[in-house]
Amino acid sequence: MAKPFHMLRDEMSQEAKDRAKAKAQLMMKEMPLAELRQARKLSQEQIASSLHVKQAAISKLERRTDMYISTLRKFVKAMGGDLEITARFPDGSVKITHFEEIDRDIESQRFKGQGTL
Repeated sequence: MAKPFHMLRDEMSQEAKDRAKAKAQLMMKEMPLAELRQARKLSQEQIASSLHVKQAAISKLERRTDMYISTLRKFVKAMGGDLEITARFPDGSVKITHFEEIDRDIESQRFKGQGTL
């Protein structure tokens, strides 16, 4: 019979626990949209409702490997976050703000009935 995880964890050495914790923290820094949504304890239906689209559109969006930055920004905002685009170079990092201006333009068009997800 399988042991509950808490019993296995209790039998681990402190070094093994520390390694597992470090690996878990690293994994939490990078994840696909669907996993991020699930980690935030949100359903596709909740995101769809927030974005005024059908659940199927969220399912499709989560499987895409290419999308508009404005779409990704809206998805992240629906989860309660903010999207930042940063360029990393050997001598430092720069936050790209160009996309924020584009998003403001798209949002103003949305009020005119022209916007989409």
